Amino acid sequence: MKLYGYFRSSASYRVRIGLNLKGIEYEQIAIHLVKNGGEQFSELYRELNPEALVPAMWDEHTGSNLLLTQSLAMLEYLDEVYPQVPLLPSDPGLRAQVRAFSLSIACEIHPVNNLRVLKYLSSVLGVNDDQKQAWYRHWCETGLASLERKLVQGGFAGTYCFGDTPGFADCVLIPQIANAERFQCDLSAMPTLMRINRACLELPEFIRAMPVNQPDAE
Repeated sequence: MKLYGYFRSSASYRVRIGLNLKGIEYEQIAIHLVKNGGEQFSELYRELNPEALVPAMWDEHTGSNLLLTQSLAMLEYLDEVYPQVPLLPSDPGLRAQVRAFSLSIACEIHPVNNLRVLKYLSSVLGVNDDQKQAWYRHWCETGLASLERKLVQGGFAGTYCFGDTPGFADCVLIPQIANAERFQCDLSAMPTLMRINRACLELPEFIRAMPVNQPDAE
């Protein structure tokens, strides 16, 4: 298994957690998103992934040359091809709830706050650092607060997002919390999410996936 990613990329972080939870060994290939104008834009990497995004993953064990992209699709792939230690619950209704929770982060919170959007705000629209920070915090705090309500009102949370076994939703939540803390978001209204975050970060699979513990960390 080869994983192309960046230590600080929350999407790469999601997949690292998933691989670790499943006990799958993988080789990391660092794609620096800032250095030299962004290594994701190099011709060499664009030949692999025309979207010029991370992460990307190649599973040599399938005998296929197909490169996988988009972190949630990659987590779904891992669950289908390596069903041991499932990330998704067996019940269809609960599985849909897990997917909805995860998509709320990956499709609602993350896209408006990722690196290329923040760079566009600064370099093209002339937004200053304080305004950019306010933008990030607004969307992150609003989105996470709604997920707090979802878990509490639905009675889904156990030790982790959906019960007492870490899974798909935790793979997606923990990197978003890490980003929120890095941007100094106010997370006081999310006690359930923060309790889950603390529980996950006690597990070796999550600790090994943390940005600070990656070979390309700066």
